[in-house]
Amino acid sequence: MNKKYTYLIIIFLIIASGAPFGRIAGNDFVNYDDKAYITENSHIKAGINPESIKWAFTAVVVSNWHPVTLISHMLDWRLFGANASGHHLVSLLLHIGSVLLLFLFLNKATNNLWPSAFAAAFFALHPLRVESVAWAAERKDVLSMFFGMACIYAYAFYTEKLTRFRYFVCLILFALTLMSKPMFVTLPFVLMLLDYWPLKRWPKETAGELIGEKIPFLFLTIACCIITLWAQNKEGSIVSASHLHFFTRFVHAIVSYISYLGKIFWPVNLAVFYPYDLSLPLGKVFLSGAIFILITFAVLYYIKKLPFLFVGWFWYLGTFVPVIGLVQIGMQGMADRYTYLPSIGIAVSLAWGISFLFKHKDYSKKILIPFGTAVLITLAILTWQQCGYWENNFTLFSHALKVTKNNYMAHNNLAAALIEKGSFEEAFDHYNKALLIIDYDDVYYNRGNAYVRLGNYQLALKDYNKAISLNPNSADTYNNRGFIYIKLGRYQQAFDDYSKAISLKMDYAEAYSNRAFVYLSLGDNISGCKDARKACELGDCETLQAFAGKGLCR
Repeated sequence: MNKKYTYLIIIFLIIASGAPFGRIAGNDFVNYDDKAYITENSHIKAGINPESIKWAFTAVVVSNWHPVTLISHMLDWRLFGANASGHHLVSLLLHIGSVLLLFLFLNKATNNLWPSAFAAAFFALHPLRVESVAWAAERKDVLSMFFGMACIYAYAFYTEKLTRFRYFVCLILFALTLMSKPMFVTLPFVLMLLDYWPLKRWPKETAGELIGEKIPFLFLTIACCIITLWAQNKEGSIVSASHLHFFTRFVHAIVSYISYLGKIFWPVNLAVFYPYDLSLPLGKVFLSGAIFILITFAVLYYIKKLPFLFVGWFWYLGTFVPVIGLVQIGMQGMADRYTYLPSIGIAVSLAWGISFLFKHKDYSKKILIPFGTAVLITLAILTWQQCGYWENNFTLFSHALKVTKNNYMAHNNLAAALIEKGSFEEAFDHYNKALLIIDYDDVYYNRGNAYVRLGNYQLALKDYNKAISLNPNSADTYNNRGFIYIKLGRYQQAFDDYSKAISLKMDYAEAYSNRAFVYLSLGDNISGCKDARKACELGDCETLQAFAGKGLCR
């Protein structure tokens, strides 16, 4: 009978997840990282081949090293091309796979079917999942979660029978997880929690034995952390201590822990970007700190009686560490996608905590079933609605402006979408509003691009200069400023900018192509042909073909 219910729950989880998230099949790509990862990435569009696989393992894209994710994008492009629906549906399938693996692990480890089902369903249907599933550029999130859940499920089998083969299966899955996204660097810590509950390996095995068993996992974690910090630092994504004091980060982290918890229980006004709040109200800081300490002391006090609360809460705290802001990456204060892994801890605490409160069967039937059903239906409706906001750039960033304050990123990206539509006046209004909030290089860069389209090269040059003064490591800005210099007849300055762009981004096909034209203009055909061939190797053969039409580079 238990097997029958297990199969029915699996079918339910597939249908229940597919129904609200199925809406993303009609959504488009967005201009927030999707271009860099997919639609304007020549390596991804080249498909899977030896060169592109080599690139995937050596490239840093949007400040991240994640070769498995890049290979998955290549496969998607080969199958679906520019049809966003296919990319979104693959992400949904990976999410559903993670949900099923979570359910199977919980059921196997606890032998408690209904709490396992509710925890998996709560995780699956929560609107905080939408950013991870509906955003094509966040393939890394769902792919990492899929391999991570597969690793944890495999670990349950390993703990039943400690064989070398089962251990290496876990290790390989962990490596694939880390090469999809480094979020799972906390897995050794998670496995130690699971050893306590529900696997109950403590005190049957000593702490030394359990820790020793995790050493290979820790080596992978350390290696991944080193690579990740290198990649983030290379692209200038790590905010320095001089710009953001550690005490500020610590206070913000405590407030964020409670704010994320609030979003789990009251998931409204969700946005694609939350600006970093440098002026947190003192009352909010003290209240968040009090709640944080109270919950922590409570779960420690009841650790023996209610071990699932201890595991769930410390799962939540521990898995948030890489993204809670102690090491600040990027300019966001919070992000819905960051809850993907940590929220499992809260789902487990809820499922087993409620079951503990209502042990009597009559209460379970009269209260838990209708209450649980109502919660899941509400979450599904909110998720369906949230998926709709990801339909395109206009719906996504317009919604973000409605539910947040001082959202310069939403102004910036909405303006870029308006430029593509030809609504220049409205777009410049949003760029100007963004710059009133913050002096941000990306806004100057995008506004400079808009001026180029209008043929106003002097204003474009002014914006590019400002963008470079704020961020001297932007290859795209140097490349685009080089174009302005060519238009103004200043070829040596154009050459210098293209060379700088290439030094910052060694596989920059467009910069090689542009520098080839400069070489030709300066009479250096040999160097021009060399750059044109290099651009063609990187996927941009237009310049080489143009040169060939003039009798060059044959």
